[in-house]
This record gives sequence, C-alpha cells and structure tokens, in this order.
Amino acid sequence: MTAKQILKRGCLALAGILALSFLIRLNHIEKREIYHSEGQTFERAKVLRILEDNLTESGSRIGNQKVRLQILTGELKGTETEAYSSSSWLFGAACREGMHVIAIVNSSEQTLEVSVYTAERAFGTGAMILLFFVCIFLVGGKKGLASIAGLVCSVICILFLFLPLIYRGISPILAALSVNAVIAAATFLLIGKNPAKTAAAIIGTIGGTVVACIYAWLFGIVTQISGYNVSDIEELMYLSEQTGIRVGELLFAGILIASLGAVMDVGMSIASAQHEIHAIRPDLSAGELFSSGMRVGKDMIGTMSNTLILAFAGGSLHTLIYLYACDYPLLQLANMYSLTIEIMHGISATMGVVMTVPLTAAVGAVLLTRR
Repeated sequence: MTAKQILKRGCLALAGILALSFLIRLNHIEKREIYHSEGQTFERAKVLRILEDNLTESGSRIGNQKVRLQILTGELKGTETEAYSSSSWLFGAACREGMHVIAIVNSSEQTLEVSVYTAERAFGTGAMILLFFVCIFLVGGKKGLASIAGLVCSVICILFLFLPLIYRGISPILAALSVNAVIAAATFLLIGKNPAKTAAAIIGTIGGTVVACIYAWLFGIVTQISGYNVSDIEELMYLSEQTGIRVGELLFAGILIASLGAVMDVGMSIASAQHEIHAIRPDLSAGELFSSGMRVGKDMIGTMSNTLILAFAGGSLHTLIYLYACDYPLLQLANMYSLTIEIMHGISATMGVVMTVPLTAAVGAVLLTRR
C-alpha cells in the first residue's frame, strides 16, 4: 500500500469519525412530550388462547376478540393477561393461537389494561429488506455493495441528520438542501471512481434539486399555495407550537427530498456517458462533449418525467380514486388544494430532472476536457 493510499484512507477514517461524532451530538435532544403516555408501553406478546371470537358466519369480523396473552418483553415479561383485539382496519389483529402481536400495556399500581395494537411484523420486514440487499449484491457485485452502502447512508442522513435539524428549528428547506448534498456526494463517491465524473454528477444533482425547490416556490406563489394548505395542518400547527418546527416549509422540503433519487439517476447517467465517450475520443472538445451529454439527457427526460409523474400519481392514488368516484365538477377539481399540491409535487420534481441535464452536461464537459 502506497503512502498516498494510506493518507487517503486515513482522511476517510477521520472524516467518518468526525461525522459520527457530529451525528451523535446532534441527536442528543430532549423531546417535549406531545401526547401524555405515562404508564403506557408497547410490548411483544404471544396469543395463548382465543377466549371470545368475533368471526361471523359471512367470514367478516365484527366487534372485538377476547384473547389471553403472554407478555414477552418489558417489566411485565412472563405475565399472562386477558386482552381485547379490535376488528378495525388500522388497529387490532385477527388473532390466532400461537400468533405474536404487539400489545398496548396500560399499567398502574391498581389496574392493568392490555389491548392488541397490531400483528408483529418487524421480523417479516427485516427479512424482506435482507432479501432485497442480497438481490442487489448478487446482481451488482461490488457495485451492488456500494449501492447498499449508499442506501444505508441515505437512510442515516434522513433519520439522524434531516429530522433532528428540523426538530431543532433549522429551516426544513436548508436542511433538505444540505442532506441532498451529503447523500449525493456520499453515493457518488462510493459508486464513481473518476473524480471529474463524480464531481460533475454531484454538482448537476445539487443544481437540479435547487431548481426543483425554486420552481415549487414559484408554483406556490402563482397558485396561492403555501405549506399551510396541507390536509393535516391542524396536527402540524399543534406540533409547531410545541416544538418550534417550521411547518410552512415542510411541503417544499418534501419536494426536494422526493426529487433527489430521479435527479441523481440523471446526473450520474449523463456524467458516466460523457466519461466513456471521452475515454474513447479524448480529442473531443468541451463543446462536442457537451452536445453528446445533451443528446443522452434528452433521451432520458421523457422516461424520467414519466417516472416521476407516475410515482406521484401512485403515491396519491387514494386521493385520485376518491375524487374520481365522487364525480366532482371539473371547475372544483381544477382548484382543489389537494390535487394542485400533487401536481406541484410532480411537475417541480420533473423540472429538477430537466434542468439537471444541461447542468451536468456543461460541468462534465468542462471537467473532463480540462488538462
């Protein structure tokens, strides 16, 4: 191992230690209690017996099941108790003997009340995630491992950087821009080896997400939509009063985060194509290389635009099918807050993809042809 390689790895290790120290310090937050939950815990439990079933002759469930549970975690571990399981769509579970569930335990010195919150699904979720990672590795090899590392980095940035920054009162838009830059840089540095290609992809990606944010802001001004026009604004305003979170910027920060994946895809694809072209034809000028990148980007715009629009349509499918079934007048639909916000999401993210093409092509052409 050369001295240069040792120095590089040492710098990476130091940067990792500093980043980890910063995240640990950032996440030392004393959260204010939003909802009173003293004496209430969520514990794993096992269904021992069905005492009273709520299954009807038609096969549907009405009312509550009465079951006997054995609590498997917490201070009451090993305790057997009776509990009720609701038949609602969001809470409770269709309990069977031997089934593992999550129970809500309300305990005090005099009473113990237990109900079934939901079926235990953490193990199944973890198994599906592991299978997903295995497939990426089998198909992608070393590049697949780099992709997994980039994905893990993205999750860490969202959970332990983006959310704590917002909770501390930092502007959600600035936090989203910072997190986007960190995710893009980390992912591209893990995947790409050529410095010029990686730098072009990073700069193009950051520029594209900034364009998406600016376009969403302009869209909001033109259509008189702000971050306070969302459906769950009452809960968010209460949260803002208790924590100081800037609720009005969350809508636009969400657009920044949502557009990052597609913008990164376009940025790296164009930078990689330019790098391969330059490797074969190193005599091409910056202008010729820019034209090549633009031609590649133009082919991607159509498919990526459809990808984003369809992704947002799929995410708002419940809203769309409800509006379709209610058969609202066209004039009402065209001026609804919820529908206009979904359109703003899709078009703003697509605008970020569109503008990533010339940005990445220009930066890549300059960096690759620079002596």
